[in-house]
Amino acid sequence: MSRLITTGKTPLTATTWIAILSLSLVVNLPGLAVTPMLGTLAKVFPHTTQIEKQLLTIMPNLLIIPFVLLSGKLSLTKHKIATVVGALIIFTASAVAYLFATTMTALIIFSSTLGIGAGLLIPFSTGLLADTFTGRYRMQQMGLQSGVSNITLVLGTYAVGWLAIGSWHLPFVVYLVGLIPLLLSIKLKGIPKADLDEASTSAGTAKAATAAVSPAGVKEKIVKGFYINRLISIIGLYFFISFATICISYYCPFLVEKEDWSPSLAGAITALYFFFIFVTGVSLPWLVKFFKKTTFLAGGFIMLGGLALFALIHSPWSFCVGASLCGFGYGMCQPMIYDKASRAVADPSKSTLSLAFVLAANYLAIVLTPFIIDLLRGAFNAGHVTGFAFYLCAGCTAIYCLVALWKRKSFAFDVDESYYS
Repeated sequence: MSRLITTGKTPLTATTWIAILSLSLVVNLPGLAVTPMLGTLAKVFPHTTQIEKQLLTIMPNLLIIPFVLLSGKLSLTKHKIATVVGALIIFTASAVAYLFATTMTALIIFSSTLGIGAGLLIPFSTGLLADTFTGRYRMQQMGLQSGVSNITLVLGTYAVGWLAIGSWHLPFVVYLVGLIPLLLSIKLKGIPKADLDEASTSAGTAKAATAAVSPAGVKEKIVKGFYINRLISIIGLYFFISFATICISYYCPFLVEKEDWSPSLAGAITALYFFFIFVTGVSLPWLVKFFKKTTFLAGGFIMLGGLALFALIHSPWSFCVGASLCGFGYGMCQPMIYDKASRAVADPSKSTLSLAFVLAANYLAIVLTPFIIDLLRGAFNAGHVTGFAFYLCAGCTAIYCLVALWKRKSFAFDVDESYYS
């Protein structure tokens, strides 16, 4: 008899729970195999333009954004599992197609379809957990989901490095990890129907309401089933923490190159960042019990310490420690934001759509961060400042800490006492 997993609602079988978590294996992978290979691909396809090379890395993350939002809309139908399976088929088919690509145009097309598949899948990797778990159990699962997605990214990064030694096609094999959730998707039928269709019983009431009183006695505006102020606040919060720490991936390689250190150090530093997001995700329940209502504030100070090390001390150890701290602080906040997204709705059917809006903010930050930083660099005439991105992000994170302290009792920064009592 299959072991049952406690959810705070109808228990899940272990196999169904594993099937849901397996969706997280692919959500962070788009672009992973391509980015480290741009130099190699430039030699394989010497006549390609700079724009084509940029499209190869930009298109997956750019297409994820609209398809994340489309996926959120599809979550309002009764075809959630079918959408998940369809997304996995698109993702896996793109992975297989990469292995037979012979032109840069083909690589761009398959990168785009990979982004489409990932975009359709990403909201459900957290949305199905939000549907089936509640309260502290949901918070724990969001931490695990973050951990699984980020450890896959760490392992995938190293796998790409090893595979790149052989044929230039081999690094794309990492995308075949999509076969695992695709094969396990049959077990998603074990999700209780009442959890998938929970909202239909209360949607009418939620849509009719325009305001509600929170447990703290504050009147909250409801727009189309969303507590709109809650949703806007966590979207802004997630955009910021993604912006503040993703600069490690974009700008650390330039600092490493400027210091004339081994290029492999940049990869190791980035891997440390994602590894500590994983560590924090799987240990989130204990961290919340320790930091309690100061969890978001503590996460901000930890990120600030990491960014300050990048800005002020240029040495391999400071970059490694800084990346670890940034990953640790970000990992404390990210799963909590996912949990809050499912509590930013008055209509339970909108929980996955709420997550889609929040997740889109993350990918928007990934796309816009270099443009924002370069724009501000020009505005401040700081082209000569080494590590300007880290000074900027450290300063912004210091402001974040002040806001988190000031607004510590607000929905965005508060932590429900039931999570650590």
